[in-house]
Amino acid sequence: MKLIVGLGNPGKKFDNTRHNVGFMAIDQLAKEMGIALDQKKFQGIYGKGMVNGEAVYLLKPQTFMNLSGESVRPLMEYFNIDVEDLLVIYDDLDLPTGKVRIRQKGSAGGHNGMKSIITHLHTQEFKRVRIGIDRSARQTVIDYVLKPFSKEEAEPIQLAIEQTVKACEAWTTSSFPEVMNQYNA
Repeated sequence: MKLIVGLGNPGKKFDNTRHNVGFMAIDQLAKEMGIALDQKKFQGIYGKGMVNGEAVYLLKPQTFMNLSGESVRPLMEYFNIDVEDLLVIYDDLDLPTGKVRIRQKGSAGGHNGMKSIITHLHTQEFKRVRIGIDRSARQTVIDYVLKPFSKEEAEPIQLAIEQTVKACEAWTTSSFPEVMNQYNA
């Protein structure tokens, strides 16, 4: 059993913003994996399906970014999902736009959604996919992450989402170190 969580903020006004790239990846994963995101519980929207014989849950917390752990932990407890089977997809200001970094564990790196999950799970020992959104020298972090991607960013972000989807699908049949070796290249 696997749980793949995409971080973002709920509401139309946040669609396609930099901070919602995790939601964008989950939407694409749902489409590719044939999983309907039609369940509303645990302060989130989620769905479950079978992928390569593996039960996969996809979750988009609806708590707003800074409280993401309030959605993740109850779902994990209810469905008895181990932290080893958790993967979180989120934006990263410290990576160039469209760069994908896959890791087995790590700190929050200043990301409030990750801080919340780490706090609620009492560990940072869970898998993650960071999608680079770069950093702006002209805007505050809050203003920058809550703005939509520019036309120039659209293609690299779409390619990053496609790479993320492939990595998540590979995780249903391969070990995570194998996925990292293949998709961190």
